[in-house]
Amino acid sequence: MAKIHRLDSRLANQIAAGEVVERPASVLKELLENALDAEARQITVDVEQGGIKLIKVRDDGTGIGEEDLPLALSRHATSKIQSQEDLEAIGTLGFRGEALAAISSVSRLTLASNDGAQAQGWQVSVEGRDMAPSVAPAAHPRGTTVTMRDLFFNTPARRRFLRTEKTEFNHLEEVFRRVALSEFQTAFRLTHNQKVIHQLPAGDDATLRAARVARLCGRAFMEQAMEVDIEHGGLRLHGWMGLPTFSRSQADLQYFYVNGRVIRDKVVNHAVRQAYSDVLYHGRHPAYVLFFEVDPALVDVNVHPTKHEVRFREQRMVHDFLFRTLHRTIAEVRPGADGHAEVPLTDQVQPAPTQGSMPLTTPRPDTGGGGVGGAGGFGGGGGYPGPVPGRPAAVADGARQAGAYGALVGAPAAGTPAAAPQPGQTPPLGYAVAQLHGIFIIAENEHGMVLVDMHAAHERITYERLKRDWAEAKVRSQPLLVPVSMAVSSREADFAEQQPEVFERLGFLVERAGPETLVVREVPALLRNADSETLVRDVLSDLLAQGSSERIEQQLDALLSSMACHGSVRANRRLTVPEMNALLRDMEATERSGQCNHGRPTWTQMSVKELDRLFMRGQ
Repeated sequence: MAKIHRLDSRLANQIAAGEVVERPASVLKELLENALDAEARQITVDVEQGGIKLIKVRDDGTGIGEEDLPLALSRHATSKIQSQEDLEAIGTLGFRGEALAAISSVSRLTLASNDGAQAQGWQVSVEGRDMAPSVAPAAHPRGTTVTMRDLFFNTPARRRFLRTEKTEFNHLEEVFRRVALSEFQTAFRLTHNQKVIHQLPAGDDATLRAARVARLCGRAFMEQAMEVDIEHGGLRLHGWMGLPTFSRSQADLQYFYVNGRVIRDKVVNHAVRQAYSDVLYHGRHPAYVLFFEVDPALVDVNVHPTKHEVRFREQRMVHDFLFRTLHRTIAEVRPGADGHAEVPLTDQVQPAPTQGSMPLTTPRPDTGGGGVGGAGGFGGGGGYPGPVPGRPAAVADGARQAGAYGALVGAPAAGTPAAAPQPGQTPPLGYAVAQLHGIFIIAENEHGMVLVDMHAAHERITYERLKRDWAEAKVRSQPLLVPVSMAVSSREADFAEQQPEVFERLGFLVERAGPETLVVREVPALLRNADSETLVRDVLSDLLAQGSSERIEQQLDALLSSMACHGSVRANRRLTVPEMNALLRDMEATERSGQCNHGRPTWTQMSVKELDRLFMRGQ
């Protein structure tokens, strides 16, 4: 007797359904993608009991004719591809022809449709072990309605793996959110147990797009997001990316689309993490809604049954484009980068900026937007008209400030030189009033009070300057008046003797003076006021940990960040008012100055009205 036999069609479909249908959310994903491929502009989703009892999707797309209806529920039957060439350049969300067959094998499914060629529509349903479809007339306008009832009614083992109604609906709503974010020209409606959850009008203008993203991802995200739209070499990236201070404890607000298809990809994830690496607080995750457009022939979407993963044919090109675009956008976030930014007012001590402005706030951790703590926010600003009352014009003497500050920190200003404010204008961070506990700078601008962590701010300024100098191979050295002799291990002495070029590139001149002795003769000019011996010991420790020159290059940012930390203004260092003002001007001219090298915020703003509320003024 033969041991090998063919599976009957229903059993084969139920096995195949395991790849496509995991839970109600999987069903909704397939049905929504079919509706969008049919060019639907109005999609209504009705769900009951988290989708376990009912999922009904109705659209106004092209519909299906009577003769095609029976075939629509068959495996590997599709209208979306016909040849090998179609498979190599897929432009639709679905293409396998498995979804309806898989769903119908584990539920009670009915499909009603009308292609508009006739006044009436037709309906097909599947019953029995042979899954023979039955077709009957049905009153239906142009478009399609798919009704799925009692998921896994005939596979009780899989039904037992379903979670509570609330959990299943949360998964289902997340799928709805992902799809609705990809098609702004289509209106969506979602109801659960006869209650309207989402009502999203169609519209592809900037206002309606922003409104939909705010509705689905939260208003806080849109208030603290940067818009990006870059096209180069046939690649385009557009959408919204959250400010570094708008971080999450989990990667739960990350939507990345390739040609309209939401995906998860290692190349994309690495590019995004690398772009945020300099500014994100450790253990936090960025938030973004980004759309990547590329020639369909350059991306393979046929690598996973659920179509959540893709493979780029030019991975390095895609990675570099994504990284450079996002990195450049993040770099522009600094006080005064947005000339029309405003400081909004709310009923809370933590202000929530108005949509469209450069945000100045950080929300409470994990309450709709993450954040790393602290009231107020960081970023934004602009060239504000009018002087701050009570500030003498002499305070704005940029040349005098820069000179005093440069002498203090041992370095010129980082980034673009900060020009003195024009008469009648107040710079974004205002003017320094006082220093608090040798740690914070209190400044006054048009909107109220600015509080700056002077060490964190100067650390970022020094770090950006070191990165720039390294890239230009111009890390200048400063000879020490008295060379520093330091005792080290023989291993450390060997390393310093064998790789002097590494130290020279970093601005150090270190010579071996004995089996376990090094002499430091020059240090980077930017860090000349730092403790030379401690600085060299830490750099030597970092270099030994990296080992080869290649590893040092890969971990260069971390090394330069550590050096910048040593060379920055320390706590309890008293600054004069001109020195404090020079630091504020440097912040306004330095990229990424809203965060220190470790991702912590460097400044916060509190408006006059918020200060009034604290003291119940006017109440």
